[in-house]
Amino acid sequence: MAGLAAAGSALAATPAAALPTADMEAVVKAAQIDPRRADSAITPGSRDSVLLVEQALQAKGLLAAAYADGHFGTRTIDAYAAWQRSLGYTGLDATGLPGPTSLRLLGEGRFTLTRVLSPGTVSTWRGVPVNARTKAMLLEAERLLGRQFTITQGSYSPGEDPTSAGTHDGGGALDLAVTGLTSTQRTASVRRLREVGFAAWLRTPSQGNWPYHIHAVALADTDLSTPARNQAGDYYLGMNGLANRGPDDGPQVTKVTWEEYQRAR
Repeated sequence: MAGLAAAGSALAATPAAALPTADMEAVVKAAQIDPRRADSAITPGSRDSVLLVEQALQAKGLLAAAYADGHFGTRTIDAYAAWQRSLGYTGLDATGLPGPTSLRLLGEGRFTLTRVLSPGTVSTWRGVPVNARTKAMLLEAERLLGRQFTITQGSYSPGEDPTSAGTHDGGGALDLAVTGLTSTQRTASVRRLREVGFAAWLRTPSQGNWPYHIHAVALADTDLSTPARNQAGDYYLGMNGLANRGPDDGPQVTKVTWEEYQRAR
């Protein structure tokens, strides 16, 4: 009887042990890029993890089977936002961009998470709101550059600047001053920001109603507003992050997230 009991315990433990894993970094990357694609291509390395998420959404009646295809497009964004709202989330917590808590809850009994992302705590730093992840990224870019940036607009600042079109409503978004810098120094600044995981561009007065400045969005920040998430996706796709979706006009680097940069060091 003891042997049968032991066998029964082993069988009971099997389903949990056999759960597949979803790579959160891959899921969030796809959730930034795929809605901005002109087709239904799948972001490399994300298919299996995205499919697990979509199948879980389908099982909850939030996503039609036809869209459970590994492509985290607009239908999956809408379905995930509906899942977030079902958990009681609103506003920036229900944009369809997966966060660690909602993704873990979605996976209960279906999948576990690996390479979990979190923006960290929000604090006021250098006079503006930022989260811990964005702060660490900027400090590393400054170390590489050998110069400190002046932040002119931080994150979590809804309505502060109408010209920003909502990009600063959530986390991960910064505007940085370039006053007194040469063209070479401005380009070097954008390059260093990109190297540590920001989608960053030099903005000019000819592009909009603003002075020269650098606009930076932290890739894979799970607190990104929808406009900032769209800019991140456009950056991956070689665009300038503006409404005209023109070609990227910044220095070309290998596109990495903060986590990828850290692993490569």
